[in-house]
Amino acid sequence: MVGVAKMRTFANKGRKNMNGTLLWVDDEIELLKAYVIFLEKKEYEVVTATNGQDALDLCRERNFDLIFLDENMPGLSGLETLSMIKEINPTIPIVMVTKSEEENIMDQAIGSKIADYLIKPVNPNQIFLTLKKHLHKREIETEVTNKGYQQNFSDIGMQINDSYTLEEWKEVYKRLVFWELELAETNSEMTEMLKMQKAEANKEFAKFVRKNYLQWMQNSEERPLMSPDVFKRTIFPLLNQGEKVFLVVFDNFRYDQWREISKDLADEFVFDERLYLSILPTATQYARNAIFSGLMPSQIAQMYPELWVDEDEEEGKNLNEEPLIQTQLDRYRRKNTFSYFKLNNSSESEKIVDRFKNLMNNDLNVLVINFIDMLSHARTESRMVRELASDERAYRSITASWFHNSPVRELFKELAKTDAKIIITTDHGSIRVNNPIKVIGDKNTNTNLRYKLGKNLSYNPKQVYEMKAPKAAFLPSPNISTTYIYAQNDDFFAYPNNYNYYVSYYKNTFQHGGISMEEMLVPLITMQSKRKK
Repeated sequence: MVGVAKMRTFANKGRKNMNGTLLWVDDEIELLKAYVIFLEKKEYEVVTATNGQDALDLCRERNFDLIFLDENMPGLSGLETLSMIKEINPTIPIVMVTKSEEENIMDQAIGSKIADYLIKPVNPNQIFLTLKKHLHKREIETEVTNKGYQQNFSDIGMQINDSYTLEEWKEVYKRLVFWELELAETNSEMTEMLKMQKAEANKEFAKFVRKNYLQWMQNSEERPLMSPDVFKRTIFPLLNQGEKVFLVVFDNFRYDQWREISKDLADEFVFDERLYLSILPTATQYARNAIFSGLMPSQIAQMYPELWVDEDEEEGKNLNEEPLIQTQLDRYRRKNTFSYFKLNNSSESEKIVDRFKNLMNNDLNVLVINFIDMLSHARTESRMVRELASDERAYRSITASWFHNSPVRELFKELAKTDAKIIITTDHGSIRVNNPIKVIGDKNTNTNLRYKLGKNLSYNPKQVYEMKAPKAAFLPSPNISTTYIYAQNDDFFAYPNNYNYYVSYYKNTFQHGGISMEEMLVPLITMQSKRKK
C-alpha cells in the first residue's frame, strides 16, 4: 500500500470527477497545490505521489486517464519511472514535466513515447491545454467538425444545384469527400446527413452526365480530360520535357482512397492533385483499355481487332494492355522506351523493387496494381472480408493498411530517391450499391451489375441511362439493335429469377460500371520527390 504521508488526494470527497482522473508525480508536490486546486475546479480528480515507487504502486492499484511525471526525482528518476509505468499500462498518456532543457533528456523521453513535454515553470493554462489535447481531443474535434459541416451544409447544397460544368462537379465531389473523411474521423452523427447530401449530389450528377456525355464524345479536342486523353495530355508532355515517368494504375481506385494513402506519402512527395472523367462503362475492359490505347472502345475494335475482346468472349478483357500502349506510341511516332508490369501479389511487387535500378533506364514504366479491385471482389464473395470492410471508412482503412505494409510502398520509397515524375491514377472507381432495379436479358447478356448491353433487354427506361445508339458513344455494337444501359446513384441490376437471393447477396457491395461521382471522377495525381524538387 502507498504510505499516507507520501501520497495525498486533493480531490473533494464525494464529488464526481467528470473530466478524468489524473496522477501527478513530483517530489515537491506540496509546492504544486495551486495547480491541483485549479484542476479540481475544472472537475478533474487529482491523485498525487512524491516519488516513482509510489507512482508505480498507484498505477497497479487503479487506472488513471493521464499522468504528469517530474523528470528529476530522488530514487527512481522520471525516465526510469516512465519506463516502468509503460510496462504496467502501455497506453496511458504520460506528460513529462522538468526543469531541464537538455536535448538528450528530451530525446529519451520522446523515444519512450511520452504524450507531451512541459518545461518548468508551467502555468495553469499550459496544463489545461495539455489535458484538452490528450484527453478531450476527440470530443472537441467532433464538436468543431459537426459545427463546420452544419455551417457548410446549405452552401454545398447550393453548389450541387448550381454546378453546370465538370470542373464545378469536381469541386462538389472533392468537398463532399473532404467532409466524409472529416466526419468519419470523429464518428460524427452528421455522417447520415452527409450520406443523404451525397446521394442527392449523385442524382444531379447523373443528370449532368446524361445531358453532356454524347456531346463530349463528338468533340475530342474540347471535351474534358477523359480516359483516352490521359497519355496525350498528361504523360506525353512530361516525356517531351525529358522526364522519367512512372505511371502507377491502381485498378478500381477512388478519390477517397487516394486521400487515405496520400497521408503515407506526404512526407516524401509533393502532389499535383487532379480528377479526370472515366468513360462509360466504368469498367476495366472499356476504361483501362481506353487509357492505354488512347482510343475509344469501338476505335480499338475497329483498328486493332486482334487486341479487342468482346463481352461474350471468355478471354480476359485486360490481357492486351502492353501492346495497346505500343500502338499509341506508334500512332504518335514516339520512340520512348517503356516497360509494363501487372502486379497481382506481393511476390510480383517484390520483384519490381529488386529490379528498380533497371527500370530507371526506361523513359516510361507502367505498373498496374490489382489489389483494390481484388479487395472489392473479395468483399462481395467472402463474408469475412465483408465484415472487415463493412462500410466506406473500413474499406478505406483496409486500402491504407495494405498500401503501408505492401512491397508497393517500398517501391515508392525507392522512387522518393529519384527525380522521376510519378503519375498515380486509375481506370474507374466504385460505389456501394443498395437499391436493386429489375432487368431482363437473354443468355448472352453480360453479368456486370452496373451496366448491361444486349439486343433483348427489358427494363424501366426511367430508372436507367440508356444508349440505343452505342456508336455515338464509340462503343462496340455486337448487333444492330444492341443497347447499353447504365445504373445510376447506388442502384444495381437484378434479375427477376431468384430475385430475393440475388438482392441480398449483392446489396451493400462495391460495384462499378455505371454513373456516379465515385466511379467517374477519379484521381490523376502527379508526384515528385521532395528531396529532388
